[in-house]
Amino acid sequence: MTPNVVDSVVTDTDPNASCVLTTNTDTETVWRRKQDTQSAISDQNNNNSTGSSSSRGGNHCDHDTADSTPFRAQIRWPDFFAQLFVHVGFLIGLYYLVTFQAKLYTYLWTLGLVWATGLGITAGAHRLWSHKSYKARWPLRLLLMFLFTICGQRDAYTWAHDHRVHHKYSETDADPHNAKRGFFFAHVGWVFLTPHPEVVAKRKIIDMSDLEADPIVMLQRRFYIPLFALLVIGLPVLVPWYCWAEQLSVAFWVCFTFRFTTTLNIAFFVNSVAHMFGNKPYDKSISPVENLAVAIAAMGEGWHNYHHVFPWDYKTSELGSYLFNVTTGFIDCFAQLGWAYERK
Repeated sequence: MTPNVVDSVVTDTDPNASCVLTTNTDTETVWRRKQDTQSAISDQNNNNSTGSSSSRGGNHCDHDTADSTPFRAQIRWPDFFAQLFVHVGFLIGLYYLVTFQAKLYTYLWTLGLVWATGLGITAGAHRLWSHKSYKARWPLRLLLMFLFTICGQRDAYTWAHDHRVHHKYSETDADPHNAKRGFFFAHVGWVFLTPHPEVVAKRKIIDMSDLEADPIVMLQRRFYIPLFALLVIGLPVLVPWYCWAEQLSVAFWVCFTFRFTTTLNIAFFVNSVAHMFGNKPYDKSISPVENLAVAIAAMGEGWHNYHHVFPWDYKTSELGSYLFNVTTGFIDCFAQLGWAYERK
């Protein structure tokens, strides 16, 4: 079980006490530890807005305190070849589509999957499980988990865990996809490169107790590998093959690799493009920006400057229109049914 952030506060007997402390007896030490405790308690929801590392608290002990050797990421070859496979597969699927070798229903099925399962990311993994920006009754949670699983972007617990780390330590070495390390790293490099030691350390102190108490989240986490085979590959490929006699090879490259990689890169655009190209009307000191193109592609997730300043807002934007924020409309519809409630 991931330890609660409150449990990570140093004590007088902790051999790994904060690097800003010099002794365990002076008054200044006691005062600073009290401040650290208060900061840790206030951050339990992991919904900190971005800013300088000092304003967020808890990121003052950097990796190079004990070892002056610069960190160098290593390639995780299995993850690298997995990314290579799906991206080459994307091109094969695209070829089948542009040469009209796929049936009409396959086009519609693929488009529908990209759109519907994207809501599993935006309304589910992001706004519900990562930020707790609204509450959902079990039928909606089950629906969102079903849609999110088809995306194939790891289990919801792991997705939300890294996203909370990203918000709490944004633009520091502890950020899993730190945009300051460049576009390629923020977009896809972080998936197959070894994480910075600060990422590993900060993952251990993020409070995940709310998701650990959610049986739907933990059940999906426990059975994720068979669910991946069944829902990420099996369902999208076998439905066209069985229902309208699509060629199995076409169904595989279009409905699995093309569809999977499309959804994956739309999500990656939020980490890369929406951290680099756009305007900053809410906080000019941080890298996240407002990007209309990403907002359209990611169903409302491109208003990123606002979102990093106000991460608890279930709309992830200040805009009232559903046109460029489909996910908000989705949540509001289920609120009318009583399945979504306490929208912040």
